[in-house]
Amino acid sequence: MSDIFQEVDEDLRRDRTTQFMKRYGGILGTVAVLLVAATAGWQAWQGWKRSQAEAETGRLVSALSQAAAGPQKGVEALTAFSGSAPANLAVLARLNEAALRVEEGKTADAVAVYDSIAGNGSADAIYRDLATLLSVMHQMDGGDAAKLQTRLQPLTVDASPWRFSARELTALLAARSGDRERARTLFQQLADDSLAPSGVRSRAADLAALYGKS
Repeated sequence: MSDIFQEVDEDLRRDRTTQFMKRYGGILGTVAVLLVAATAGWQAWQGWKRSQAEAETGRLVSALSQAAAGPQKGVEALTAFSGSAPANLAVLARLNEAALRVEEGKTADAVAVYDSIAGNGSADAIYRDLATLLSVMHQMDGGDAAKLQTRLQPLTVDASPWRFSARELTALLAARSGDRERARTLFQQLADDSLAPSGVRSRAADLAALYGKS
């Protein structure tokens, strides 16, 4: 936070300063004490919040470390953690839980977790959108292509941090549906986009060339 307290500059004439202080000096002293107390209280509150956040993050790291003993152990630890964690850390735990379920070969269970996060209105939009992207990614082979493209559409806009991956998946779904021309166009747009990651541009260029062949 910035500029919580703005400096107040009183332009008093020298011959009125003494009279002003006699009348209002006690009040100003009280206000000054209150401002100092409020500032100290705010700093203490911020310090407490930081220590709590550090403690919760430590718990998340500890839960993640359980995966070293196998994906199932990690899933159990992350599930337990997410049940009592602050909202955003709980979402991060669930995202990692879903990744471990994929590692176990339980893709349908992972998709269910991703979809649960995507539909969680209390989670930050960036996490909901990531969950949507990952859900679609793990349904590329057998999911309904039209429905998956519809889910991706909001993620393809310029303001989305996931737009390049969403556009790449959209192009792949178009190709899977047999719409080679749309797939080629989308891949070419990605290949020509200087803001796209180099890996995405490289893959897109190869695929645009592939689908450009008659």
